Amino acid sequence: MGSRKHLRAERIKEERKSQYVASLNNVPTSPRKMRLVADLVRGMDIDKALYVLQYSQKEPAKRLYKLLLSAIANWKEKNEGSRLEENQLYIKEIKVDSGRMLKRIQPAPQGRAHRIRKRSNHVTLVLGNRSEKVEETETVETEKNK
Repeated sequence: MGSRKHLRAERIKEERKSQYVASLNNVPTSPRKMRLVADLVRGMDIDKALYVLQYSQKEPAKRLYKLLLSAIANWKEKNEGSRLEENQLYIKEIKVDSGRMLKRIQPAPQGRAHRIRKRSNHVTLVLGNRSEKVEETETVETEKNK
C-alpha cells in the first residue's frame, strides 16, 4: 500500500531538483504594489529583468532585485559545472500572495476610530531554462507525429 503516493513523491522530488526557486516572506509592502513590479518582469530573461529592476523607481523593485539575485545564486549552486551565459534563464513564474496584516487604530473625529490595515506579502520566484523548454516541445511534437 502507498506505492502510488511514494512514486508521486519521488517524481515531485526529481522535479524540484531542476527547479530554481527563491522566496521572500513578510515583506512590509502591500501586495498590490508588489504585483505592479512583479508584472513588469514576469517572463523576462534574467539580464533584462535585473536591468529593469535596478533602474525602476518603485520601492518593491529593490526587494525583487535582491530576490532575483538569490534565485540566480540558487541556480549556480545546483549547476556548478555550467556557465550562466550559456543557459537561457528567464523568470518562469513569479507569485505575490498576501501575508499577515497588522491592524492599527487611527483616531477620527467625534470619538470614532478608523482601522488601518498594514499589509505585507510573500513573493515566490521560479527560474526556468528556455533551452530545456525548447527540448520538451520538440519531444512532444515528435511523439505526435508518430
